[in-house]
Amino acid sequence: MMAADEPRAAEAVAHIQWDEAGEARSAQWRSERDVPPPKSVVTTDDRMTADEAYGLACQGIAMIWRSDFQNARQLLVALAARADRKPKRRAAEGGPPALPAEQFNRVRQVRSQRSRTLGMLLIELDADYGIALRRAPDVGQACLQAFGPAQGPSIISLREL
Repeated sequence: MMAADEPRAAEAVAHIQWDEAGEARSAQWRSERDVPPPKSVVTTDDRMTADEAYGLACQGIAMIWRSDFQNARQLLVALAARADRKPKRRAAEGGPPALPAEQFNRVRQVRSQRSRTLGMLLIELDADYGIALRRAPDVGQACLQAFGPAQGPSIISLREL
């Protein structure tokens, strides 16, 4: 057993890979919640509608944002609005009401799906935790505190950022 003050063995660093303009790219994956990197990634910008982005996110396709930072935040709000829509009730739905345990599990499932969906909008951080997007905030100090010294470019979910 390891003592509390002993340094831990170096953890495996996860990487995310994607193609951009015909070039294979890769960066370190950052996740405070230890979410694994998405397997399918595309780059996107202001030309993508919220409905298109929501469709991709629901399919598990992550989107690296390449335009104005504030527009990425607006897209995240739009994705949340779509995720929070009440599902249409089926006309034939009848029967006894769900048990509390079933209701609890259903709510947890919905929240988990919402979290996964909203986590599909990604931001690239440079080697100094800078964001190379218009109107992007300076998150360098916060990332340094959260992750320690940068070891090259990395990708993080906008929601976690």
